[in-house]
Amino acid sequence: MEKKYGQPIDYWLELVGSRTSMKHMEIVSWLKSEHGLGHGHANAIVAYVFATQGK
Repeated sequence: MEKKYGQPIDYWLELVGSRTSMKHMEIVSWLKSEHGLGHGHANAIVAYVFATQGK
């Protein structure tokens, strides 16, 4: 992740964690369009954050 997108995984986890009012696929779309993440990476990060937050 860091090599491909320029930020460590903790950055992406914190970024997604701050998007509390958005739904899963809204965040995935946002990561893809605004930050250039691929669908698989974006989806995995959002799923992980939501699972750890109990959503």
